[in-house]
Amino acid sequence: MEKTAALASGILQGIGGEKNIQRLENCMTRVRVEVHNDDELDLPRLKQLPGVSGYVKQGQQHQLIVGPGKAAQVVDAMRALMVGGEATASFDDAESTKAQAKAKYKAPMSDALRQLANVFIPLIPAFIASGLITGIINILKRPDIVGDFATQYPNLLGILGIFGSAVFAIMNILVGVNTAKVFGGSLAMGGVMAGILSSPQLAQITLFGEALQPGRGGVIAVLLVVILMCWIEKRLRAVLPGSIELILNPLLTTLITGSVAIVVLQPLGGWISDAIAHGASLAIDRGGLLVGAVLSGTFLPLVLTGLHQGLVPIHVELVQAHGYNALLPILSMAGVGQVGAAIAVLMKTRNARLKKVIKGALPVGLLGIGEPLIFGVTLPLGKPFLAACLGGAVGGALISYWKVATVITFGLSGLPLALTIVTGKVMLYLLGYLVAVIAGFLFTWLLGFNDPEE
Repeated sequence: MEKTAALASGILQGIGGEKNIQRLENCMTRVRVEVHNDDELDLPRLKQLPGVSGYVKQGQQHQLIVGPGKAAQVVDAMRALMVGGEATASFDDAESTKAQAKAKYKAPMSDALRQLANVFIPLIPAFIASGLITGIINILKRPDIVGDFATQYPNLLGILGIFGSAVFAIMNILVGVNTAKVFGGSLAMGGVMAGILSSPQLAQITLFGEALQPGRGGVIAVLLVVILMCWIEKRLRAVLPGSIELILNPLLTTLITGSVAIVVLQPLGGWISDAIAHGASLAIDRGGLLVGAVLSGTFLPLVLTGLHQGLVPIHVELVQAHGYNALLPILSMAGVGQVGAAIAVLMKTRNARLKKVIKGALPVGLLGIGEPLIFGVTLPLGKPFLAACLGGAVGGALISYWKVATVITFGLSGLPLALTIVTGKVMLYLLGYLVAVIAGFLFTWLLGFNDPEE
């Protein structure tokens, strides 16, 4: 292991350090690296490193041949050495404020929850496409808007339905692959573990007197199982001889992880999944105005601590369990309150630079991208941030009371979210949006702020 660590360190130095790495991965025998700047590579030094038996460049990728079973160990060691690298410098005031705020309010669990969120972030485009297509289908089914379109073109609606639901048909596999990527396991093995949990053949097997349920536990069970798989795979990689590691590791990992998954982790994941789905739905359904106000009013402070990352699997579970998500429209009101607060600041401030920042950030704020307004306007001013949270709480209370829900998990917010709201609730969502903007404006106007000097 000391030789592996030394080789990993030597490769990092030879490629120009962590900051020069754009992408790092491995195959069976090679460490594969893509870098930002090829000029920083010290190829003679890399080729002479003990343990490197060859060098190949394919396109933008630099490949160092280190041998079967060794490549994965070296990449793991390189990633371990890369943890805790220095952050890049901020390039403007908003980014600087954002970095300082994240560091100041960062909660102890935020890094772990960010890893969890990173599993789902690559799926955002698929979620957005699915939600928008489902929204289009809902419009096309309404005779008061498009007449008898649905009866004339049933096949078209059927095809669109396939397009809109496809992501949920392979959701567990996608989550399994991404979980393995985030936690340092083999991508294919992550997909295999998810495939085991989703296999229809599970229904034909009885264990402890009960038939197994394919897909039980949803993404929660997949997360638990694949995280365990990554841990087992790494431990086996460290102890198995390199000559047989490539063969025995996947075999043993599959047998051990699959057994634990079926007996323990899938039932546990099912219990957690049911508790999340039923608990969140019960709180929203029974809590009404109060729950909506608390959820939306505290969401932005939660973002500052990084704990909001833990909500991502909950969004997915709600859609998998019920077919809709009542939590996302409530939380989206938090960003809407920022829009109202920013408009109030724009009207009251005499600072030309601040006016320019707000005018540039407002359009994207309306579209649900609130970070420029938060970190460039309201948070640095103090009171407007509090006022925006209060405005969001008002909007969230109404959205919860009206039981507005969306067909999407996450990825959209602001005005575009209206396209994915369930049938019959779109106007209520837009009304809640307007109220949140007005409330954020009024709270900011009443609380005031210290206008920064030029």
